[in-house]
Amino acid sequence: MKSDDNVQAVQSELLQRMGWRTTPGILGQHSASAQSIHALLGYFLKDRTSPTPFPGRDVLVDSRLFEWGVAPPLEKVIASRKEFDLLMSLPEIYRQSVSVIEPWENVGINLQSEEVRASKNTAYILQQVADADSILYPVWHSGIANPRRLASILSAGIATVIQGGNPAVYDASTFDGTRASLEDILALTDELLLHRSSSSGPSIFICLGHQLAAASHIRLIKRAVREVANLEYLPIDSQGRGLASLQRVCAKIAEVGESLPVMKDGEVLARGWNDSLFAVAPNEHIEVGTRSLLAYERRDGSAHIPGELHDAHALVADELEGVIDTILQLERELRIEMFHGDEVNEEAALFANWAYKLLHDTIVPIRYELAVSSLSWLLSLPYALEILSQTRVDESSWTEVSTTCIYYKDWETHTIRRSFTSQFHPELMADIRDIGKRDSPRYAELKDNDGVRLFIRLLYHGMQE
Repeated sequence: MKSDDNVQAVQSELLQRMGWRTTPGILGQHSASAQSIHALLGYFLKDRTSPTPFPGRDVLVDSRLFEWGVAPPLEKVIASRKEFDLLMSLPEIYRQSVSVIEPWENVGINLQSEEVRASKNTAYILQQVADADSILYPVWHSGIANPRRLASILSAGIATVIQGGNPAVYDASTFDGTRASLEDILALTDELLLHRSSSSGPSIFICLGHQLAAASHIRLIKRAVREVANLEYLPIDSQGRGLASLQRVCAKIAEVGESLPVMKDGEVLARGWNDSLFAVAPNEHIEVGTRSLLAYERRDGSAHIPGELHDAHALVADELEGVIDTILQLERELRIEMFHGDEVNEEAALFANWAYKLLHDTIVPIRYELAVSSLSWLLSLPYALEILSQTRVDESSWTEVSTTCIYYKDWETHTIRRSFTSQFHPELMADIRDIGKRDSPRYAELKDNDGVRLFIRLLYHGMQE
């Protein structure tokens, strides 16, 4: 008993020293919860004119104090093992919060020559719209000691937002100088993709996060192919038919993956999935500024992509609803802020969707055999990957994969869960400045902003699954 008292005393002292709140929310008279947050997200989305649900709190912050680690609502920063251990002992905090991952210290330099720390905008929007707290994980500073453990904590919360940054996914050296290497961050991304379950919150991957997710899709598919090829038997697969079927499919996936070219402007940029530029490559032109979000469609110049990849994507697009595709059909023109020099390759996204679908359909009849084998992790793979939208720089330069929806299908109930990726920054306003360097946007401004509404909609739909 005395030992428990000592632990609580130490915990209380740490909380006081770091200024952490244990009661979720700061705007309302009552504690925020996952249910109240979800309801307020829905209230925000139902129209563009309704007033703030927190009268008198329309300007949330003193801009001078709006920095991570300084004061609420930005006080919770997991910068070391000490903060992480404390957080793990407080599920009442992390289960009622949105986790924000920073792979880099900023998302770029804007036209005012300012570093843009978009994670502050994410936190501001969530607090202002739904009184949802955020927890920052600046992994560029803290490092990633245990990707699986971190992903387990992150997935237990309301949602995880993976922010952008300057490094290139195809060049590990661009991550030098930080405490999280490209391999560390990709390992965490792998785990986040595998942790989307019926009890987890969705992940929203933004800009560099979007590119990391694309690279992880290819990593996970290659891992599946490699481990299936090396497996000698499956338990309760006495005739070996299940394993033989899975190995045939994986051999087919490897054949396509190893030979599929990535092309830009009629030139071959990458030859197969072993090329560092297969998943992500430099955009034809750096894309900065406001763009109209366009529905994804197959364009001329894709004849080098096998028809079965296009067919598999068309089937997924017809079968499933990725939220963004529906918005593009029903809403007014959507204007969003682009801020990137690299992009996800259309070839890699179409390949990942085809491979996921092929693996899923092959696994269905042998899922019980897999469940008691070393390949049980295959049951956590996504079901499909849909490209939802694209943007245009000019007639010859496109960002073909500007958003994706990652679908998961429950093996027994067939219910669908979703996570999302976005090349653009829905959390940034047109001036591409972070909160603290610009006036704090009022609720009405947020409510009428296309990017913010899209961000909130992704979170809203992801939470209800």
